[in-house]
Formats: sequence, structure tokens, C-alpha cells
Amino acid sequence: IGFTQLREKINMEDHDDKKIRFGINLGATRSHFSFTHHPIFLQQDSIMVIESINSTGVNLAWLVNIRMSEHFDIRTFPVNLTFTEKNFQYNLPTPDSPEGENFVTYKKIQSISLSLPIQLKFTSDRIDNFKVYMMAGVKGEYDLASNAGARKAENLIKLKRLDYGVEAGLGFHFYFPMFVLTPEVKMGWGIGNLHSRDKNLKFSNTIDKINSRIISFSLTVE
Repeated sequence: IGFTQLREKINMEDHDDKKIRFGINLGATRSHFSFTHHPIFLQQDSIMVIESINSTGVNLAWLVNIRMSEHFDIRTFPVNLTFTEKNFQYNLPTPDSPEGENFVTYKKIQSISLSLPIQLKFTSDRIDNFKVYMMAGVKGEYDLASNAGARKAENLIKLKRLDYGVEAGLGFHFYFPMFVLTPEVKMGWGIGNLHSRDKNLKFSNTIDKINSRIISFSLTVE
């Protein structure tokens, strides 16, 4: 058997030479809020502890990849929806039972986010049917389910609709005869303060700033 016969068959040899490529992305997310206590937290005794609980979500996106050079690409996701439900946990020394409170009370915040990221991607040389890459970028995000404008919000934590942040990740391209499969791990850090603080709301006035944090695992098919 000759050496050339031992080499792995090269799939989709011209795939990376295309100026623009498209793909479908499906992912699972793990997210929580990073927050700071407002000074009033130390002055009151109705809430003893506040914690942000990790939650799982789903992400659906459409990929557009623009080739800049042999190793650099620009990526964006013109349609990028994330469905999550984040939770705050409050420890209450004297819960108001008629209002549905317990000694440990959870406040759920549902989110349907539409985001537009712009990412710079650096890829390695291709080794047979495998390639590794790193990416970093910025994103803007709009929450379609934001409750910042809610009027009856005594038991809510109000969040703003708009957010922005940075993200970075690592991924791998696996080249098959008919498609390219790309698993990717990515982390995102929200920079904007999401909290629409209301000093008259029990579960809101003890919190100052709220920032989003997310880690995701996704699969993209090109």
C-alpha cells in the first residue's frame, strides 16, 4: 500500500476558499446574573441573602461567515435567538405567606433575546479533515420579553431591554463529504447594567447593578 493511499481522503477541499459561507447553529446555554448589592441592603432586615442561580437555555442562529484571508474570518449571526429563564434566590427571615413568599423565595426572569454579534475568527492550518479556531467579538442584545415597562411589578425585578457585551470562544471544524460540522464553546460577558432599579420594590431596591454572564455549547452545520 502506497503512502498516498494511507492518507485520509480530503473532504470538501474548496469549502474554505468561498468568500461567504452560511450555516445553521443550535446550542445549549448556561447563564446567570453577576450583580452588586445596593447600599440599602445593609440597612434593611427583610432580605438576608441574595443569590443568582444558574439556568439552562436554548440558542438558535443563522451563521454568515466572510473570509478575509487564509486564517482570518469575520462572522455574524443576523438571526440569533436565545431562550432562557434566570433566577434570583432570596432568603427571607419573615416571609409574607399571603403573597406567596417562603423562607427561600425564587424570582424567575424569563428572557427571549435577539442578539447581533460581530466576531473575528482566527483559524489554524487544515490537517486533513480537521481544523481548530479561536474567536472573539462584541454583541448587542435586545430582550423581547423584558419587563422594564411592567406596571404591576411589586414582585418583579425589572430588567432593561438593551444589553451589550463581549464574547470569546474555541471551536473545531470537522469536514465530512457533504457538510462541515463545527462544535464550539463560547463565553459571554455583559457590560451594560441591565437593572431598571425601583426603590419602591422589595426585591429590586436591594440590588444595584446586574450584568449577564453566559457560557454556551453549540453545533453549526455549513
